[in-house]
Amino acid sequence: MLDSVEMSSADLSLQGWQKKDLLDTDVLTRDEIMLIMQNADVMAGVRSRRERKVATLRGRTIVTLFYEQSTRTRASFEVAGKALGADVVNITASGSSVGKGESLVDTVRTLEAIGADALVLRHHRSGAACLAARHTAAGVINGGDGTHAHPTQALLDLFTMRRRFGDIAGRKIVIVGDVLHSRVARSNLWSLVALGAQVVLCGPATLLPRTIGGGDFEEGRCEVTTDFDAAIQGADVVMALRMQKERQERGLIPSLREYINGYQVTTRRLERAAPDALVMHPGPMNEGVEIAPDVAHGLRSVIEEQVANGVAVRMAILYLLVAGRYS
Repeated sequence: MLDSVEMSSADLSLQGWQKKDLLDTDVLTRDEIMLIMQNADVMAGVRSRRERKVATLRGRTIVTLFYEQSTRTRASFEVAGKALGADVVNITASGSSVGKGESLVDTVRTLEAIGADALVLRHHRSGAACLAARHTAAGVINGGDGTHAHPTQALLDLFTMRRRFGDIAGRKIVIVGDVLHSRVARSNLWSLVALGAQVVLCGPATLLPRTIGGGDFEEGRCEVTTDFDAAIQGADVVMALRMQKERQERGLIPSLREYINGYQVTTRRLERAAPDALVMHPGPMNEGVEIAPDVAHGLRSVIEEQVANGVAVRMAILYLLVAGRYS
């Protein structure tokens, strides 16, 4: 059965892919992003069949190494790896030699020595994935590092938008919340702008970046504002970011009540958006804080669809990094 499904996946392509690692979306060209989307479409087709696996990466080993807690990203990569026929090894920092003082570099080298072809790393320090990639021949996928980047989340968000809208060029995407500390917002910004979307970053002034990537974007495709009611006008996508309580404790917002009044995604506010606007959230959600419960589970919400699409997108990324290594 695996062989027949694999043959039906002939549309998979490695053409134009030469990267060993996926550390962020800002290093991806438009063609590389589109290659990921093309392969993710094929993988989504595989996932829709009764037999939801292929043997594309049979005999390869994928290791997930997580220094932070995770449900969606980790489970998604595990399912994706197994769906491709690979052996998947899951490691948490608390259950490894890290607890004995082993450094990240030593851990990465050890995993390469036992045969890891790809390493999915989640770490609380920004730049950890880049450090790991410099010290291993295995492909490194950044599963989220500090406040820096979360490229696979951004790519599954993009995939979800494209499944609903097709071409997103000219679409207005509003990302609202704690943009300053959001690795999801940063990675989304690069990929969305690369495909021609108009991005609006919105939140309290204390939670917005002073500069964006060290420069301005061409054609005014990125705007930064504190006025959510104005920002959401005509929006095609509204993406809420999780608000962490530590932001209030550090005095970055006066109170959760004030944040809710100014920036919660509500049914009333969505009336200002486009009629077919999508509501998104990278998860986990604080319902009743950054997003109203009826909106989170309403007809415009594609939050569960984002999670499901994550498997297909991560299958595509694993295929490119691992199969491309041996092509």
